[in-house]
Amino acid sequence: MDLSNLVSLNTKRKKKRLGRGYGSGKGGHTVGRGMKGQKSRTGHNLAVGFEGGQVPLYKRLPQLGGFKALKKPVAIRLSELNKFAEGTEVSPETLLKKRIIRNITRQGVKIIGGGSLKKKLILKGFSYSKGAFEEAKKSGSTLND
Repeated sequence: MDLSNLVSLNTKRKKKRLGRGYGSGKGGHTVGRGMKGQKSRTGHNLAVGFEGGQVPLYKRLPQLGGFKALKKPVAIRLSELNKFAEGTEVSPETLLKKRIIRNITRQGVKIIGGGSLKKKLILKGFSYSKGAFEEAKKSGSTLND
């Protein structure tokens, strides 16, 4: 142990007392506020984002448009399902594994028309357009939700 390793037990620094004269450590009459200006005056309380009368940054940026929390379901054509073997169980997760779709939104996956289904499949967890529903029924596939 030597002088460079000594640990002080009193490590809290005392708060500087502002406005208590030159001996307080914060130079006399300006009290650490600088010379003149809006922020040096008594009772200054500026709003967050106030830039001295200049148009603030949040007003200069382009505005974001409206409420966009709801997303549309991922749409897939009926003809894309012909890639699966006859009698296979198809769900949104299997489409994701085969990289037919990139992601599954909260609203799920919707099978829309476009082509025809030539194989009998077991479809689970999809929503359907009217045309796609009838076409899938016509192919002999079983549709479950």
